[in-house]
Amino acid sequence: MSHPHRAHVAARLSGTVRIVGAGLLGSSIGHALRAKDIDVVLADASPSQLRLAIDYGAGRRARDDDRPGLIVVAVPPDVVADVIEAELAVYPDAVVTDVASVKLDPFDELRRRGVDLTRYIGSHPLAGRERGGAISARADLFIGRPWVVCRDGETRPADLALVEALALDVGAMPLEMTPEEHDRSVAITSHVPQVVASLLAARLADADEGSLRLAGQGVRDTTRIAASAPELWVQILGANAEPIVEVLDALASDLRDVSDALREPNAPGSRRTVADAIRQGNEGVERLPGKHGQNRRFEQLVVMVDDTPGQLGRLFGELGELNVNVEDLRLEHSPGAQFGLAEISVAPAALRGAIDGLEERGWQIAGNTND
Repeated sequence: MSHPHRAHVAARLSGTVRIVGAGLLGSSIGHALRAKDIDVVLADASPSQLRLAIDYGAGRRARDDDRPGLIVVAVPPDVVADVIEAELAVYPDAVVTDVASVKLDPFDELRRRGVDLTRYIGSHPLAGRERGGAISARADLFIGRPWVVCRDGETRPADLALVEALALDVGAMPLEMTPEEHDRSVAITSHVPQVVASLLAARLADADEGSLRLAGQGVRDTTRIAASAPELWVQILGANAEPIVEVLDALASDLRDVSDALREPNAPGSRRTVADAIRQGNEGVERLPGKHGQNRRFEQLVVMVDDTPGQLGRLFGELGELNVNVEDLRLEHSPGAQFGLAEISVAPAALRGAIDGLEERGWQIAGNTND
C-alpha cells in the first residue's frame, strides 16, 4: 500500500549525511533521504559501484569541505569495524552508525582495539531484498520496517536522537535493543531461516524434472530466500555463530525426533510426536506480527486469474468497489495453464462479502479459509 503523504512530512535530519558503502542498503538510505532533500554524500571502495549509485540519484561525491553530522556505514561485515574506526578518526564531530546485521561482534572488536565509541551507535534496519547492489536500491525499502538502535551507557541523548531521526526519515520504526538482544533475535528470525531455506533448496538440486514440475507455493515460500549471496552469508553467520548454533542444535534435535517417529509411524507415540511438531509450528507462526506490526491473522481466498493483461488490475479494482482492503497478496502460476492463482489476505469480517461479491462479478474462487 502506497504512502503518498509521506514525502510531504518534513525531514528530521538536517545538514549532510555521509554514507559509506553504496550497495543495496546504503543506496536505498541515500534515495530515501534525497527524497526529503537531505544532502547525501556517498563513498564506496568500488569506483564502479559508487558511479552507479550516483548516476541513479542516491547521493553525490564527497568533497574536501564536507562536514557530515551523521555517518552511516553500510559495508560488508568483515570490514565494518575497520570502516567505523576510520570514519570516527576522520570526522571527529560526527555521529557514526552502521547497518550491519550483526551488532555485538564489531562492537567487541572496536572495544578490543581501544577505540573511543562515545560517538558510535550500532543500528540495523530489518529490511532487504534477495537482489543486491546499487541498481536494486529503493527509496521505500524501509517503510514500516523495524530499525534496531543499540545504545549503551556512554550514548549521548542527542546522538541517539540523530540515529532515530535517520530511521524515521526513511520511514522505519526505531526500536532500542542491546547488541546481545539484537544478535539473539536475528539468529532466530533471520539467520537460521536463511540456513534452513538454503539446506531445503539444496535438496532440489538433484531432484528430477518431473518432481520440479509439481512445485507449488509451499516449496517456493520455504526456499525464497535461498537465492542469497554465499559470500555475504558466510560473514554474517560466522559473526553471529553462538546464538545460531544454539538454535540449529535445537532444530536438529526436533528434526531427528520427527524422523525417528516417521520410521515407525504406527508405533505408540509416533503420531503424537508428528502432530506436536505441526501444532507447535502453528503456535509459532501465530506469534509473528502481521500488517502494521499487529499480531493479527487474516483470512485467505484464492481467485483464478486469466494470464492476460489487465486482469489483476481489474481484480483489485473490483475488490475496491466491494470496500475490501487487500492485506497481503501472493501469486502462483500454474505450469502449462493460461491462468494464475491469486491468494488474497483480507480481514476475517470481509471474507464472505469478498467471496460473494467476486462471484457475482464472474470471478472463480478456487478456495478460501472456510473451505
